[in-house]
Amino acid sequence: MYKMRKVEMSNRHTQSDVILIGAGIMSATLGSILKELAPDWKITMFEQLEKAGEESSHELNNAGTGHAALCELNYTSEKSDGSIDISKAINVNEQFQVSMQYWSYLVQNKLIENPQDFIMPLPHMSMVQGADNVKFLKKRFETMIQNPLFKGMEFSDNPETLKEWIPLIMNERQSAEPIAATKIDTGTDVNFGALTRMIVKNLENQGVEVNYKHSVHDINRMKDGSWEVKVHDKDGCRMEYHKAKFVFLGAGGGSLELLQKTGIPEGKHIGGFPISGLFLQCTNEEIINQHHAKVYGKAAVGAPPMSVPHLDTRYIEGKKSLLFGPFAGFSPKFLKTGSNMDLFASIKSHNILTLLACGAKEMSLTKYLIQQLLLSKEQRMEELQDFIPNAKSEDWEVTVAGQRVQVIKDTEGGKGTLQFGTEVVSAEDGSIAALLGASPGASTAVPVMLEVIKRCFPQELKKWEPKIKEMIPSYGQKLMDNPSLLEEIHASTAEALQFNK
Repeated sequence: MYKMRKVEMSNRHTQSDVILIGAGIMSATLGSILKELAPDWKITMFEQLEKAGEESSHELNNAGTGHAALCELNYTSEKSDGSIDISKAINVNEQFQVSMQYWSYLVQNKLIENPQDFIMPLPHMSMVQGADNVKFLKKRFETMIQNPLFKGMEFSDNPETLKEWIPLIMNERQSAEPIAATKIDTGTDVNFGALTRMIVKNLENQGVEVNYKHSVHDINRMKDGSWEVKVHDKDGCRMEYHKAKFVFLGAGGGSLELLQKTGIPEGKHIGGFPISGLFLQCTNEEIINQHHAKVYGKAAVGAPPMSVPHLDTRYIEGKKSLLFGPFAGFSPKFLKTGSNMDLFASIKSHNILTLLACGAKEMSLTKYLIQQLLLSKEQRMEELQDFIPNAKSEDWEVTVAGQRVQVIKDTEGGKGTLQFGTEVVSAEDGSIAALLGASPGASTAVPVMLEVIKRCFPQELKKWEPKIKEMIPSYGQKLMDNPSLLEEIHASTAEALQFNK
C-alpha cells in the first residue's frame, strides 16, 4: 500500500542577499544582471521543477517571436481620425533592442556561447485579407516606415510579390479577396527555453546556488525588514528556511499566489485570469521547408491579444519547425504544471470585487473562450486554411502551449480592468518585487528587470550606471531619436549574435 512521505522540518537556514523564485527567463535575467553589477552578492534561486525554463519560458510554451512589434498588428491601432497610433509598437521595439544588446554582451564576454542555439534571424510579416484591412495595413506601413526603428519594412499587395515572400500561403489561393502583407528582414526567432538554460548554467558557474525541485510554501516579513522564505525540498521531503534582503517572484503564473502571501499593500486588489493555448504543429518536412517567416494576421473580434493568429517558422533544438495558432483555451491552473484550484485559491476578500467587475465587463472574452474550447481539430484546420489554403489535417497535430495569467486590477479606466502586458509589482521599500502578466513578456525581460533594479536598488543605481552602459550602450537613450547609434547597435548585435553566418 502506498504511504505518504512525511515532511520533516529541517535545520537548514541560509542567508542570501537576493532570493530568486522561479528559474524562468525573468529570474535568470535579473540574476545575471545583478551578478555583473554586484559580483560579491550571494544569490540563491529556487525552482519547483527539475530544470530551468520549463514553464512559460519553454520553447513550446511561447511563440518565440522576439517581440519587436514588427509584425504584431495589436501593437498598432487606428485612431478616430483615421491615423495610425504606433506608440506602443515603438515602446516594445525599443525594449527588445535593449534585450538584444544584453544578449550580445553575454556572448561577447563568453558568459553564454553558441547564440544560434537560442536566436535566429527570420523575416517578420503582417498579412491581411479584405479591402478595409489592406487599406489599414498600407496606412500602418506608411506610418511605421517613417520611424528609424522600422527601417527596411516593405509593403506589397501584388500577388506575384507575395508568392515570392510567402509561397506556402499563396499556393493554390483561389479567393479574389484582396490580400496584402508587410515584410521586414530584421526579425528573429528566439528559443527562450534554451536562452534561459544557458543563463542559469552560467549563474551556477559563477557560484549562484540553484535549487531544483524546491517549491516555495510561504513568505514572511522579519522584524529587521528582510524576508524569510519557507521552501519545501521535494527530494529531501523537508521544509527549509531561507532569508534575504531582497526577494524576486519570477514564478510565471505562480507569482500572484506568492505575492498575496507577502501581505504587502501593493499586492492587494489584484487578480489573475488564466488563459491556456494550443498550436497546430506541422509534421510534414516538405511543407515546413516551404515557409520561412513569422506571419501575423488580425485577431478575431473579442480575442485577447495573445491569440492573434500567426504562422511561425521556429528553430527548436536546431531543427526547423512550423506552428500555427494559438487557439485559446481555459484551465483554472495558473501554471501548466499547476493545480486546478489555482484560480479559486487566488480569490481573496480584497480582490473579489475587482474580479467580479472584470467578469461583468469581459463577456465578449468569455464568449470567445467558450467558442475556442468547443473547436474540433477540423474547425481549427479551417482557420489554418485561411493562411494555407491547401493545408491537410494529416500534416498537422495539436500541441498544448503554455499557461498565461492575465492581470486584473483597478485602474483609472475603471474597476476590474483586464491588463494585456507585463507588469512589475514591488513593495514601497523595494525589498520584494513580483513579475505578473504575459506578452510581450520574455522579449522584454532585460528592460523589465532593469526597471526592477531601478525601483528596488535606487541607492546603488548611480554606482552601477557605468557597468549598465557597458552592457547596454543605449541605456538611458531612445534609439528612434539617435539613428546613427541605432545603426551601430544593429551592426554590433548582428555580429555578436552571428546573424550573418
